[in-house]
Amino acid sequence: MRLLSGMRPTGRLHIGHLVGALNNWLSMQSEYDCFFMAADWHALTTSYTDTSKLPEDIMEMALDWRALGIDFTRSTVFVQSDVKEHAELYLLFGMITPMPWLERDPTLKNMIEDMHLRGANYGLMGYPVLQAADIALYKAGAVPVGIDQAPHIELAREIVRAFNHRFSIVFPEPKALLAPTPRLPGTDGRKMSKSLDNAIFLDETPEDMKPKVTQLITDPGKIHATDPGDPDICSVQYYHKALRPEDAPQADTDCRAGRLGCVKHKGYLAEILSSYLSPFREARAALRGREGETRELLKAGAEAAGRVAAETMEEVRKAVNLPF
Repeated sequence: MRLLSGMRPTGRLHIGHLVGALNNWLSMQSEYDCFFMAADWHALTTSYTDTSKLPEDIMEMALDWRALGIDFTRSTVFVQSDVKEHAELYLLFGMITPMPWLERDPTLKNMIEDMHLRGANYGLMGYPVLQAADIALYKAGAVPVGIDQAPHIELAREIVRAFNHRFSIVFPEPKALLAPTPRLPGTDGRKMSKSLDNAIFLDETPEDMKPKVTQLITDPGKIHATDPGDPDICSVQYYHKALRPEDAPQADTDCRAGRLGCVKHKGYLAEILSSYLSPFREARAALRGREGETRELLKAGAEAAGRVAAETMEEVRKAVNLPF
């Protein structure tokens, strides 16, 4: 089965990107025909006023992906805007998508609220339509997403279904594949996000991470180290289970029995984070100065993706009765 996923190049990657998406990508490289894209057009939906850093952000994200283990020769990895067919299919899907479908999208509503936007521009409202086009263009049957993106995949299914019904069956209906840890909370307990200033970034030193770990929300009822706690509402334990699941059950037991204080647990988590990200830091350092090589890999990926996209659009134009 073919799989497509993307990530907006809007700056530094954080631990939420890794646990919620990229680890999932890594495990799927051997199971699926993977297409991974740097979604630069999607980035413009909220960062259209200053695009000066966009090329740099795309390159930095691609280098991060390589350092984490995304294989640019096994998977098709490319920049969205390098394949113009995305825009053409987006336009055609927009013709058959009712506005009420977009207005009810809870993900868009949360994005507008979290980013303190005064309103949604046309591009942001059409974000799910472009996402549907991204997926359908490669006839992807599976899309790995976090829980917050699941409504977008359901909307993509509706759009694909509407196209197939109105014209002819061209596209499969994609299914969402949720990561084992679909959402990692930020330091304030909300969804981790750069815009909310609550993220722990992959490129931070262990010293930079420690004060952020101390901010993580724990059980408010656990006042003293010896008080029994509830690890089910503790962000520290949530991180622990995601990053080192083998000894998380013992931490759970010790917390409930009052044998593990929050300060000690946070200190242990800081060590876990440092160890967990150590291979990434080493691999990232080894890629320094290899931007030209990475650029060529992205170019080859765009050429491969473009061949698939061109074949799909031939079918689409024929179905819609557009001239070739």
